[in-house]
Amino acid sequence: MANTAAFLDQLDALLAERKGADPESSYTASLYARGTAKIAQKVGEEAVETVIEAMQGNKELLAEESADLLYHLLVLWQACDLPASAVYDVLARRHGDSD
Repeated sequence: MANTAAFLDQLDALLAERKGADPESSYTASLYARGTAKIAQKVGEEAVETVIEAMQGNKELLAEESADLLYHLLVLWQACDLPASAVYDVLARRHGDSD
């Protein structure tokens, strides 16, 4: 992927659009319909699965689970009305502090 940051921004925008979608036809909309606590639970489940794959050393499955984790984390941020850019700003600030 040529520009990962741009892709994440596009995905974040798509996830924002899905807030108003039909939960019957959109997995993302169905997550929003279940509420923040359920989305947070899903993030936890995906985090555990990611850790398991990391410990088992399977890079292909680690990439798959990491993608699931990142997707659900973006959904959680949207559900909490936290723009992804706010998180990116914190990361950039911390990176600047560590140099």
